[in-house]
Amino acid sequence: MGADFRAVSIRVEPGPNLEARARELRYGSLPPDVLTGHTADDLAETVVVNLLRGAGLPGLVGVRPTGGPSGRVRHPLLHLRRSDTESVCRAIGWTPFTDPTNSDTTLLRNRVRHEVIPYLNEVSGRDLVPILARQSALIADDTDLLDSLSEHIDPTDARALASAPPALARRAVRRWLTATHPPDAATIERVLAVSRGEAVACEIPGGHRVSRRNQVLSLTRFDEHD
Repeated sequence: MGADFRAVSIRVEPGPNLEARARELRYGSLPPDVLTGHTADDLAETVVVNLLRGAGLPGLVGVRPTGGPSGRVRHPLLHLRRSDTESVCRAIGWTPFTDPTNSDTTLLRNRVRHEVIPYLNEVSGRDLVPILARQSALIADDTDLLDSLSEHIDPTDARALASAPPALARRAVRRWLTATHPPDAATIERVLAVSRGEAVACEIPGGHRVSRRNQVLSLTRFDEHD
């Protein structure tokens, strides 16, 4: 097929959030313009995993076909099923390589793949992957609209943040904090409490603090307060 192959080894230290840390290291070792082989099945699994983790709307989008400011296609196989890619391999005479770690059901994604989704298919009496993929696309459209509406909100303006609709205020805070540390839902709510005057300041993950003074929110590191 005229394709080259290059193997890169990375070491993932033991500890919590193994899958997330492994994914971060994996992408860090790949070129910035890499295309991945994620399929519709991977998308459906991501939606279920994020739902189990309590993700908001952005997490329920799962995997987007495009990525980055350029909007370039990053996941060109999202409209194909995993069985489609296996069929292509059989037609060409290839034997797909199966990562042995994909069978390790101590990892959440693998358990969702091998146990949860098959069980949900059985309960619903239908194949849920196309349904989850369609829901993901609908949620992506809603999320894009809300994100665009939140762009005019200055997340450092406490009054503007406190008076904005909660859905837009949360997005403004997430956009502000993502550059330093992607916030979880609890972090965003703590920052909104500061904007409403319910607290003077709050700590957020990554060694930072959000504080309010003269109706202006500022983001600083802990050591700047020593």
